[in-house]
Amino acid sequence: MTKYVSNWGVVIALLVIASWAFSLCNLLVFTITWSNPWVYILVLLQMHLYTGLFITAHDAMHGTVSSNKKLNNFIGGLCTLLYALFPLHILYQKHHEHHRHVHTDKDPDYHHGNFFAWYFNFVKTYIKWWQILILATLFNILKIWFTESNLILFWVVPSLLSTLQLFFFGTWMPHHGEHENKHQSNTLQKNHFLAFITCYFFGYHYEHHDSPGTPWWKLWQLK
Repeated sequence: MTKYVSNWGVVIALLVIASWAFSLCNLLVFTITWSNPWVYILVLLQMHLYTGLFITAHDAMHGTVSSNKKLNNFIGGLCTLLYALFPLHILYQKHHEHHRHVHTDKDPDYHHGNFFAWYFNFVKTYIKWWQILILATLFNILKIWFTESNLILFWVVPSLLSTLQLFFFGTWMPHHGEHENKHQSNTLQKNHFLAFITCYFFGYHYEHHDSPGTPWWKLWQLK
């Protein structure tokens, strides 16, 4: 990987993290008016930024955030911590198993079942009881400074919706059903705007499996 790509990877990763943090800090003190349509738009925006955290961590799992391994892993670990206290090394192991054994019984992201059964298995695979316990404790601590409605609407709900976004566009749509290609993956038709707002270009999923060393922000160039 060239130094140019590495430098841009760090800049873009920091931009995603800063955008998520800036948005969350402002939304936690935002005055909620349920009749205001912007409330619901902001929930979706925060969901998208949560997804950006995970996508950045995903890039770190492929070493594309920085050619400096320590910096790459630090940024990836920070993103998984902010997302939902995920240990990066466990996600790294499971994600590379997915790439090695895609669409087989050894693929941790694959499940024989309908959408809901697959999603439940997906969540159960990655979210552990200790994460829920720590996050619940943190929620109650944060209630000292922020209202419960803001915490639920802009911290809890977007993170949960993000898991659905990641699963639907990054796992279900690309990998359910049978495929006649070497990567066992579907891919979105070319529409860069749609591909970005749905899942940071990861709807171009065949392209990702074909070139896992391409960061999310350059993935559209492979389409």
